[in-house]
Amino acid sequence: MINLVIDIGNSRTKIALFNQHDLMFNVPIDHLTIGHVQMLKNEHPQLTKAILSSVKPKDEELIRFLSENFDQFIELDHLTELPIENCYETPETLGKDRLAAAVGANELFPDQNLLVIDAGTAITYDLVSEKNQFIGGNISPGLEMRFKALNQLTGKLPLVNYADDFQWIGKNTTDAIRAGVQNGVLFEIGQTIDLFNRNYQNLQIIMTGGDSNFFDRKLNYTIFVHFNLTLIGLNRILEHNAKKK
Repeated sequence: MINLVIDIGNSRTKIALFNQHDLMFNVPIDHLTIGHVQMLKNEHPQLTKAILSSVKPKDEELIRFLSENFDQFIELDHLTELPIENCYETPETLGKDRLAAAVGANELFPDQNLLVIDAGTAITYDLVSEKNQFIGGNISPGLEMRFKALNQLTGKLPLVNYADDFQWIGKNTTDAIRAGVQNGVLFEIGQTIDLFNRNYQNLQIIMTGGDSNFFDRKLNYTIFVHFNLTLIGLNRILEHNAKKK
């Protein structure tokens, strides 16, 4: 049987097909429609299970279609049963992308202490223990958010984009912003990794998100980068609940 995984994030939507645990393909899309889902069902008659994770307001029409046209459909929320224990004090406020990435990391590295870093619109740092428990984490502004904040919350600072090549000290305003933001984030991530390392032994670091490659190349740590971590986690949650039926 084939699974449909839909991840609607802050900046883009990703859809993927899994043959049980094996990723068949995934593709980013600007706006998911019922027509897209129907086309996938027509092309893959074995497509019987689906999971939806969305950080945006509910698309009731899409949810109704998924509920009526799949043998099993899960809309991820804080009540969804998970393959790991969620120890977060306010599970109803926990971002679905954070939770799914944590489950995905645990799927790849079970029974290990994990620091999951998602470098996207925001930068999130989440801890999964060797007891397969989601402990909690931290949230920080991402690169683009920091550049926009300097531009929008000041009177004269320009909007600057990140670049692979930048100075340790800026000698003009553009370079000063770029050096400040990018070095600042690198210092933050490095110190956060050190903090988690001091508290959890044998910590495996996993990074995902659109800015992962930028950070991975510039951090002096052993980091496992996986861009499909959230999709893997969502599929794992779907399979976990399918076995309960």
